[in-house]
Amino acid sequence: MATVINGENLVLGRMASQVAKRLLNGEEIHIVNAEKVIITGTRDSVLENFDFKRDVGTNRKGPFYPRTPHMIVKRTVRGMVGHRFPRGRAAYKNLKVWIGVPEELANEPLTTLEKASTRTVRYVTVGEISKYLGAKF
Repeated sequence: MATVINGENLVLGRMASQVAKRLLNGEEIHIVNAEKVIITGTRDSVLENFDFKRDVGTNRKGPFYPRTPHMIVKRTVRGMVGHRFPRGRAAYKNLKVWIGVPEELANEPLTTLEKASTRTVRYVTVGEISKYLGAKF
């Protein structure tokens, strides 16, 4: 049985660290509403950070950063599970991230992570970042 986490209004880094711990313990996790996950900070500073990440490296050798919201969330979790080692690679395969709520998970109970929620005024959603980067979702 997989755990379904609603990513709406959860801080990306805090959510990713908690999800990574649960994945390393052998849990299977689905994250829905990836486009509604937030990154704290002013809009200008967050977008400047993502511009820098996109411009680093080359087209041939990378590093390659995703543009779509579900892949941005998935890559953030990937950095926290140690994906270069067998244990982390196996844990990373148990993660599924979705834009919105897919039909097969519509009837499942959605859980949230209380430690990952915050009440801040300055934030940008991952969906806004994706549209800024040129993603069409």
